[in-house]
Formats: sequence, structure tokens, C-alpha cells
Amino acid sequence: MDQNADVVLETRALTRTYRMGEVDIHALQGVDLTLRRGELIVMLGASGSGKSTLLNILGGLDRATSGTVRYGDHDLTHATHRQLTAYRRHHVGFVFQFYNLISSLTARENVAIVTDISRDPLTPEAALSMVGLQDRLDHFPSQLSGGEQQRVAIARAIAKRPALLLCDEPTGALDFRTGIRVLEVIEAINRDTDTTMAIITHNAVIGEMADRVVHLRDGRVDGITVPERRLRARELEW
Repeated sequence: MDQNADVVLETRALTRTYRMGEVDIHALQGVDLTLRRGELIVMLGASGSGKSTLLNILGGLDRATSGTVRYGDHDLTHATHRQLTAYRRHHVGFVFQFYNLISSLTARENVAIVTDISRDPLTPEAALSMVGLQDRLDHFPSQLSGGEQQRVAIARAIAKRPALLLCDEPTGALDFRTGIRVLEVIEAINRDTDTTMAIITHNAVIGEMADRVVHLRDGRVDGITVPERRLRARELEW
């Protein structure tokens, strides 16, 4: 990965504090992070390390308590609700552990929900072809396996051609073999579209397919490592 590549997203001294009754929960404590164009990073940490909170702030789903968040030339730190909505709609794709598909809609229709409100989207057919589901266009979620449903969710996320794809435990609900297939899809999209990707996980093995691994502990960056060799998804073993 070229360290001088364009910076897509950057945080400085990022904090997030939640009030729980009379107790303050410090979910993030001074996080500095830079994401570069076309990079695949894995954010690794145990439950409670702050990785989901960080991902939500990067994606404009939550706001920091202090610090700065910049997307390209745009300062998101004090963005309005409308500005964050536009940021999520046009620049960010999300993939979650659970697929969040609408059961009464086909795979094609689930993806069309996004393409109908995007500026320059892929067609649902093209997006589903990218994840290997060109033969499942008119299948409902109940007719698809868990891995296929997750691939529909990935197709929905990439259909708007996002600059940034954020994945929250994308293999967490899948068995090993199916999880590898989903990671292969994510890997191919990263390679073929130059989309910047961040995957959060508690599974250290997934870090072996990253350009960089960001280790989170107690709301802080506990270190950033660069794998000696970026493995292909099919080479992973756990």
C-alpha cells in the first residue's frame, strides 16, 4: 500500500463518552486514525474495545464527543443531521453482522432500495453479479442461504459506488466456509473498485488479509501492525 496515497478519512483525538445513569462510559479515548484510498484495514479488538463505536462515527451514524473527523475536504465533526445523512447516502456503504434484508423483497429489489436514491449507482443486476448472485436475482431472502443473504447485503452496500465500505463483523453469523466466501467477495471488490474498506472483528485471523491492522483496547488505539504478506481470503485458517 502506497503510504502517500490519498487520504479518504481521518480522525484526530477522537473521543466518545456515553452517560449511563450517573456513570460516564468512555467508549473512545483520543483515537487518531487515517484511512487511505483503496486500503483494506481491519480494526481488531475484544467486545467493549470501542471498535463498533469508532465504525459508527466513521460512517456518520454517531457523533464524537470531542476531536475531529474529516472526509476528504469535508469536516464532519460539526456536520448537521442533514449533512451526515447526505454523507451516508452518497459516500458510505455498510455491511453488518445481520443482513437486514427486507423479507418481502427479492434480492434485486433489496438492492434497488439503494440504487433508487443514489446519484450514479450500479444497476441491481450488476451489483449482484459482482458478488456472484446473478442467478439469484428474483429469490427472496428465505430462499437464500446465510452466506447468500450476506452477499446481497454487500451488493446493496456497493451498488451506490461508495468511497468507503464499513463492515461490522461481516462473518460473525456464518460458518468458516461461508465466511471465507464472503471475505473473498469483499477482497475482490477492494481489488477491483479501489474502494476503501474497514472491517471490524474480534477474529485476529481476518487481519492477515489487511493492508494494516488497527488494534483497539479500552477505547484507544493499542498499536497498528502491517502484515508481512497480505494473505488472500482463501488462505486464511481459523
